[in-house]
Parts: sequence; structure tokens; C-alpha cells
Amino acid sequence: MKDMGAAALAGAAALLTNSDDAEATSTWAEFFQKNYRLMTEEEKKDAILRLEQRYSEEYGKTVTVDGAPPMKDVLFGYALNIQKCIGCRRCVYACVKENNQSRNNPEIQWIRVIRMEKGNFSTENMDKGYPAGEGDQTYTNKDYGIQVGGNAYINAGVTLEGQHYYQPEQVPEKDAFYFPIQCMQCEKPPCVKVCPVRTTYREPDGIVVIDYNWCIGCRMCISACPYWARRFNWGDPNLPAQEMNPKTHYLGNRPRMRGVAEKCTFCLQRTRQGRYTACVEVCPVGARKFGNLLDPGSEVRKILDRKRVFRLKADLNTYPKFFYFID
Repeated sequence: MKDMGAAALAGAAALLTNSDDAEATSTWAEFFQKNYRLMTEEEKKDAILRLEQRYSEEYGKTVTVDGAPPMKDVLFGYALNIQKCIGCRRCVYACVKENNQSRNNPEIQWIRVIRMEKGNFSTENMDKGYPAGEGDQTYTNKDYGIQVGGNAYINAGVTLEGQHYYQPEQVPEKDAFYFPIQCMQCEKPPCVKVCPVRTTYREPDGIVVIDYNWCIGCRMCISACPYWARRFNWGDPNLPAQEMNPKTHYLGNRPRMRGVAEKCTFCLQRTRQGRYTACVEVCPVGARKFGNLLDPGSEVRKILDRKRVFRLKADLNTYPKFFYFID
């Protein structure tokens, strides 16, 4: 049976190879190609060439698909100053443009900027408890709950939520602060652990990538991510030809297809060439920093050594390489 199956596959491949339908041939080849990290160098070149030809025809421009591997002695890290962020979301729009994200129907954005109300929590009030409640109800200093924004006198158990979508006339707003979130490029990524086909994995330079051709659309990685950093293409991505960035990477910003997951890749099509990410370059206040964690002289390492730094949801032991800091 195995020999018959192999013969059938070979025969079908021969028919397609001899066919004038180049698109069908390319689709067949992609369907049976290996996981990217298991390919030989020759197989990678063939896969990249097929994609370059297809994308160039589809978008009417010369599209390049890079396959640059991780650089030696490099572990990428990111640091964001939450005191400086003004909530302009230029990082969001630059990311969309650079990484060929679907523009609308569906609209996909890898970066979220959450708006939160500034609190007026005072350490001087810590031992005073809450003010007297209604009727016979009173609050003591044991009633403090965990809050986002607000103030020290909100009833215990009340949690204020941040806003993902906000449209003020001007930013920054007087009584708000902003908290950007994207893929944390975890050292122990739960998304990698749950992927049943190992289409997502962590590269030696610390970037967690996805081989879109191997993604089966099960969305287990999306459920496992505690940062809601992954997106899913429920429909065919909407990427106008005139807005398509033709400089792509196989594991990064090349156009995706319906039924696959995607996320931030630290702009590996740029960073593996020694450039900054698009979001770092566009930030008007210099709140975003990026560099090599293995280099003691890099800006991001100096921040970790000298600033007050924290990781989001550090208790989950995912060990993000995306840090937040304050001056």
C-alpha cells in the first residue's frame, strides 16, 4: 500500500509538473514542502523562489523574500518606557505598514495600546482604610483590591478596565496613561508548547516565529498566549497592492493566507539586517528601545542594569524578552 501511495503521489506530481498551469504546480509544491526549519538550503531556496514569483505576479511589483538566519551571539530584547508613551499609536500604524497586515475586513494589528485612567493612590492613605460605606457598611485597610487606574477609595473588588480603542482629539490626555502590548518573545513560550505540528518555534536569536505554510489553523497557540499577542486570519487578508511592502522575510512579514495565525516578529526582516524595528524608528518620544541582550554595551542592556524594570505577568514564568521600565 505504501508503494502504491508513493506511486500515486509521484504520478500526480508529474502531471502537474508537465501542466501549463504554473499556479497549480506551485500550490502542489507548497502543499508538500517540509517545515521550514527542516528544509535543506536548496529546498529553502526553491520555496523562496516560488513565493517571490507568486507575490510579484499577484501584487504587480518585484517582491523579495529573505531567508536570513539568526545572527550569532545575538539575543534580541525590547524595553518600553511607560512614562514616556503618549498613546499616539504611530507604532501600531507603522507596524501594520511594515509587516503587511490586513487593512480591513478583517483588520489586523499586532500592537495594542491600552488607555488607562491615572490613579491618585497615596501611600499616606494605606493605613486609613476606605471611607465609611453606605448604611452600616464600612471598609478597613484589609479591603484594598487590585485595581487598574482609579483611586484608593474604590470599593474592594472593583476593577477598572483599560480601553483598547480610543479616539481623543489630542494625545496625551491629561488624566490617562498608555500601555502598549505586543508579542513578548518569551523564553518559555506557551504558544510553542501547545502547537501540535510545531509550526511555531523559538529561533536562536530569541524571536518566536511561525511557518505559515505549516499552520493548520487550530488556534491553540492563540488560546495559550497570556498576552493576546496572536491574531488569526478568519478570512482572506485585505492587502492592497499599492500598500504592500515588497521587502519580506519567509518567517516574518510575507503575505499571509486565510486560516493561519500571525504575530509580531520583532521585524526580523529588518533586525536581522542590523536595523531597528519599525515601531522603534517611528516613536516620536523615544519610548521604545531595542537591542542585543548579550551585549553589555547595548542600550537595552543598560536599561535593564540601571532602570526600574518589570515584565508583564511575570508570575506565569514565561520569561518575556519584552520589558517595561520607568525612569
